[in-house]
Order: sequence, then structure tokens, then C-alpha cells
Amino acid sequence: MKISKEIKIALVAILGLVLLFFGMNYLKGLNLFSSDTSYFMSFKNINGLSNNSPVYADGYKVGVVKAINYDYNHQDDILIEVGVEPSLRIPKGSTAEVVSDLLGNVQVNLLLANNPRERLNPGECIEGLVNDGAMGKLKDMIPAVERILPKLDSIMSSLNTILANPAINQSIGHIEQVTGSLTTTTAQLNALIAGLNKEVPGMMSRANSILDNTTQLTNNLAQVNVDETIQKVNATLDNVQKLTSQLNNTEGTVGLLMKDPTLYNNMNSTMRSADSLLIDLRNHPKRYVNFSVFGKKDK
Repeated sequence: MKISKEIKIALVAILGLVLLFFGMNYLKGLNLFSSDTSYFMSFKNINGLSNNSPVYADGYKVGVVKAINYDYNHQDDILIEVGVEPSLRIPKGSTAEVVSDLLGNVQVNLLLANNPRERLNPGECIEGLVNDGAMGKLKDMIPAVERILPKLDSIMSSLNTILANPAINQSIGHIEQVTGSLTTTTAQLNALIAGLNKEVPGMMSRANSILDNTTQLTNNLAQVNVDETIQKVNATLDNVQKLTSQLNNTEGTVGLLMKDPTLYNNMNSTMRSADSLLIDLRNHPKRYVNFSVFGKKDK
């Protein structure tokens, strides 16, 4: 039996639709061949949650949102149905939260309670709440930002007023001059320090030489016999004292010469007589030289 071309085309089209259906559900996180377990969650606000949104437990994907039942009369909470893996045991007392990130992705997090003895049965309801995450923190910051904005505006106005003052530009110019002076001073200090570094070895060698000479002088002084030197000085002083006593004594020759005025007067008289004799000899030399060619003496 031959199959017509139209039937083949129809079968291919049906097969394509089936594959498209399963593929779309797979991409949405739905596994049509698995028997998941359904639970319900109640929320006051689902914050943009939709069907096929993922459900996580401890950061691991355990299911998806299957249905959302919205109460248009606003008498009850929003009830959502989630399908999770049958092997997941949800302890009693567990809660759920809707979390959204900055990119707008929304998911449900199961907050499992520490209750290993009791667990929720399929179909039971889990209490839920909304966790705004980073967006919620930003919302909490908005009132504080609104209070700060007027102060920031005032601060900016004050800054503009200060910057408009011409003294600021002058101060900046002075700062540049000071910076240039500091740069020059730093260069001079570096040159001075470099010179000192060159001179330090010579200074240290001279200082070492002086210390060596001082040490040698100290050693020489240490070798001097101080007692013997003092004895010699004392003996010299005794001799000087004896000489002084003899000079002061009128019994000795030196004492008489120093104390007796007669010797001084006689010496003065003798010197005057010798002086008169020399003057007369210079004026009348013939009186003292008895010699003549003709034998006649001149008186």
C-alpha cells in the first residue's frame, strides 16, 4: 500500500509540532515524562512571578511553577501550584519566598526547616513571602537618598561659590610656586647630601687619625713618672728659694752689691772721672803724648 505524498507531509507536520511542544516545555523546565509532586504556596504579592518560573532549594533547581490562582475579590492570598521532584522531602515548618534580581528574573526559593521527623504531604500549602533582594535594598535606600539630595544641592552651591572666588586661582598659583621651590630645595638638599657622603670618609679618616694621636699622647702621658717630675720641680724651687735668700742677705758678695749704695756711688764717680779724662784726651791729645820732631814739648 502506497502512502500518498499528502499523508507524508501531514505526518511530518504533526511530528514537528510534537517535537516543538516537548522542546518548548523542556526549555521552560517542564518534564512531561516525569511524575512530579505538587504543593501549594500562598503569597500576598508574587512580585511578577509567572508560570514555569523555577523553584530552588538550597540553590538547586527542584521544580517549576505550574499554575497561579489569583483571587480577584482580594479575599484570600494568591495561591500558586508548584511541581517538585518526588524524591524531595519538605519538612514541616518550611517556608517559601519570591526573589527577583536586577535583571528582572523571578524565582521561588524553598526555605527548608530543620525538622527531619515531620514532612509536608503532597498538596499541602506552604506559607510564602516576598524577598525583594537587591531591588528591595535599593527601595529602602530611596528615602535616605531623598533626604540627602537637598543637602548635596546646598553643598554643590557652596562649592561653586568657593570655586568662583578669584583667590582660589591665586592660591593655586602660589601652590605651584611653592611646589617649584620645594622641588629646587629638594634638589639642593640631594646635592648637599651627596657632597657630604663624599666628604664623610675623609672626615672619618681624619677623625680616626686625631683619635690615634690623642691615644698616643695619652699613652705617653701615662708613661711619664709624675712623682719624679714633681720631685725635680720641688728641688728647682728650693734652689730658687736659696738663691733668693742669698740675694736678700747682706753678708754675701752679691747681697752687698745689691744692698750697699757706696759701691754704686763709687762706680758713678769712677765713670764720671773716666768720662772727663776721655773728653780732655780728645780735646788736648798733645798733653798726653810726649813726642816731637824738633824736641819741643807743647804745654
